[in-house]
Amino acid sequence: MIPVVALVGRPNVGKSTLFNRLTQTRDALVADFPGLTRDRKYGRAEVEGNEFIIVDTGGIDGHEDGVETRMAGQSLLAIEEADIVLFMVDARAGLMPADQGIAQHLRNRQKATFLVVNKTDGLDPDVVTADFYSLGLGEVYAIAASHGRGVRQLIEHVLMPFLPEKEEEVELTEEEANAAYWVEQNAENLEGEEDEPEDDFNPQDLAIKLAIVGRPNVGKSTLTNRILGEERVVVYDMPGTTRDSIYIPMVRDEREYVLIDTAGVRKRGKVTETVEKFSVIKTLQAIEDANVVLLVIDAREGISDQDLSLLGFILNSGRSLVIVVNKWDGMSEEERTHVKEMLDLRLGFVDFARVHFISALHGSGVGNLFESVLEAYACATHRVNTSMLTKIMHMAVDDHQPPLVRGRRVKLKYAHAGGYNPPIVVIHGNQVSDLSDSYKRYLMNYFRRSLKVMGTPIRIQFKEGDNPFAGKRNLLTPNQLRKRKRLMSHLKKNK
Repeated sequence: MIPVVALVGRPNVGKSTLFNRLTQTRDALVADFPGLTRDRKYGRAEVEGNEFIIVDTGGIDGHEDGVETRMAGQSLLAIEEADIVLFMVDARAGLMPADQGIAQHLRNRQKATFLVVNKTDGLDPDVVTADFYSLGLGEVYAIAASHGRGVRQLIEHVLMPFLPEKEEEVELTEEEANAAYWVEQNAENLEGEEDEPEDDFNPQDLAIKLAIVGRPNVGKSTLTNRILGEERVVVYDMPGTTRDSIYIPMVRDEREYVLIDTAGVRKRGKVTETVEKFSVIKTLQAIEDANVVLLVIDAREGISDQDLSLLGFILNSGRSLVIVVNKWDGMSEEERTHVKEMLDLRLGFVDFARVHFISALHGSGVGNLFESVLEAYACATHRVNTSMLTKIMHMAVDDHQPPLVRGRRVKLKYAHAGGYNPPIVVIHGNQVSDLSDSYKRYLMNYFRRSLKVMGTPIRIQFKEGDNPFAGKRNLLTPNQLRKRKRLMSHLKKNK
């Protein structure tokens, strides 16, 4: 499960600044995943190729009603579900009573808590951190989040221990290294030959993990119960810990699935009795664990920023997508036309995803969802050989040549598969780092049309060819040496 890091502390101690530094973005639409309160942000950070979910819990003030009250609701839930808590304090303001109250609360929760003293730029870290040792939270980490000072050391000491251990690389002898190099080179040069299957593994033999996500009260649990049927909820209801979603195995048309319900499965009679609880972290973790995601949208409320935030996280995760517009029953023809126009306007950038209009309560349109789920999963796991991908790449180049860069044409050599779910196409060439974003989108759309991919995003990765003369000294030829000698003697005579 992807680890969760919560940033907590008083207002204006620099939590959002550190959040932006860790997630390496300031784009609210992409990086921010608001929950039920507007001051909370959710983003993704990557350390050594491993991902973390970063949660900015907003300011916590313990002056008036006590820390327990101020940390209630979604902020408290985020801390409870976090694997790591970064407790941030302000070096310039010093130790405050609210800091002591928050520290006491975190000690009672027995979380992996690390004390971070921010805004130490221009100050002596040893002096400004001395008072904070009295909080009894162990080592104190001094940083300046706005300038990035100390952030790298914080990551190494706090986040790195939570990363999975990597296997030690075996050092090869010179002969073994040379042999491995030529094997790799020969494999790359075999562009015209069909790729042999790596093994007998077939992803179609595995159960499809299907996550149902969306805002509160859009009908996720109703849809889950409609898919399963009332009698199946009791048999397959398998709740895990508070951090886990509910995984429900099922079989449909002799195909195995695992439904991931982030809201919990209840009997149909109890759906209207209890307010549906929403955990952003559960949703993000369910997306990471799924093969296909059903994004449920309320037709009566339209598309909100929260829907777009969830959609952005799904696309960043590379998961297959099916968009489900629920509560379609009872709407007039005029209202339905308006909803379709809004979908075209705001979701035009995900034209690869199938859109279904359903009524989870009455069951209309629900059965057709699985056709799109199977299609998306098949496209996401379909294996394509190197020769086919290279041929498609050359066709794309013939139809639309890459732009000139500093007077030279970007050269694309060959393409091969780099992974599945989502499909990844790796293109090798010269000066590929100078390709414009518009041409990269053109290549992505060309591969999508040629491979007839639906329901899943395609990722294009570019690899620069090594310069054979890089690092080598430019030696002069004998003629150049004689010419240089004559030129130097001529310059000496003129002095």
